[in-house]
Order: sequence, then C-alpha cells, then structure tokens
Amino acid sequence: MSTIVKAQKREHKDNAHLRKSGFIPAVVYGFQMESQAIAVDEKDLAKTLREVGRNGVMKLEVEGNSLNVVMSDYQMNILKGQMIHVDFLAINMKEELEVSVIVNVTGDSMGVSEGGMLQQPNREVIIAVKPSDIPESIDVDVSELVIGDTLTVADIRSKTNFTIINEDEYTLVTVSAPRVEPETEAESEETTTVEE
Repeated sequence: MSTIVKAQKREHKDNAHLRKSGFIPAVVYGFQMESQAIAVDEKDLAKTLREVGRNGVMKLEVEGNSLNVVMSDYQMNILKGQMIHVDFLAINMKEELEVSVIVNVTGDSMGVSEGGMLQQPNREVIIAVKPSDIPESIDVDVSELVIGDTLTVADIRSKTNFTIINEDEYTLVTVSAPRVEPETEAESEETTTVEE
C-alpha cells in the first residue's frame, strides 16, 4: 500500500524561506496533469522514503487532490546531507514506466580470494516495470567470478521479472588481475660510489 505524503502548492519562489521552514521545494508532473510547483514537509518525506524506499510508490496529496507518484529526481546539499529539491512523477499504476534501480553485489568472488580486484563500473540499470513491482535494488551474485571474468546485463536479463532497457554488453562487474607495481630504477640498480 502506498504511503501518503502531504504537499502544498508553492506560489512564491522563495525557496530559502521554504527550507528554513522545514519544507522542500518540489515539482510534480506526468500522468493526466501539467507541471505544478509544490512544497513537501522534509521530515514527512524522509519518513516515507524510509518506509517505501527510493523507488517506492507514494500517494501525494496536494490540497485535496490525490496522486500516485514516484520520486523521479532529487538534488542534495552534500555538506548538510539534505534534500534541497525533488521531482515527483505522477504515474498510471496500470502502465509500465522506466526507472533506474541500484545493482547490489552479493557473495564473495573466487577471483578476489585469488588476489583479483572486483570493480563495479555501472551501479544502476534502467528497467521497465509496473509501479507496483518496482524493486528497491537488484542483487547479482559474484561468487563464481574468477580473475578476468565480466558480468553484463546479458548474464542477468533472464533472471529478472522485468525488462532491462540497457544493452546486453552493459558491464556491471569485472574481476581484474592484481596490479603489479613496476620496480623503480633506484630499486633495480645497485648504487655505486665513485672514489676520486
């Protein structure tokens, strides 16, 4: 069941005043509506995100109107760890939408135990899925990977219940050989003293 987030219309542009009052400037747009400037209670939104997750469906109430929404984008103040702006996408619960989902690595790679280095060049994939089926993340098991192996979208595509938009070649995880530091000239050559 979706969680309710109360919002109010944002009539003025004084975002700094809104933030000091405990509200986050936001916009909502999408299914059967024009873009609308709103403000949401910061604590209320934080509580909702803890309950439903970053990709969860929320019910946004704006002055009596109720909308099914997902958070499509947000901006953070990194130093303060605070959201400073949020974009909500109004959705049709019966239609698929495209969302970014985090890829979590699980298991201990055999290649790493052999001295290899596990790298995750891409930490998200884009999927097409009905709103009620959006996962918070996708787990990929890397325990069978050895040095030189690569895990791509093609390797996980058939193991999911939704459509992954990214190409088959889109790399998720690699296990590379350990780096060998080259010897410096000072280390490889003996120093000699010249007597005058």
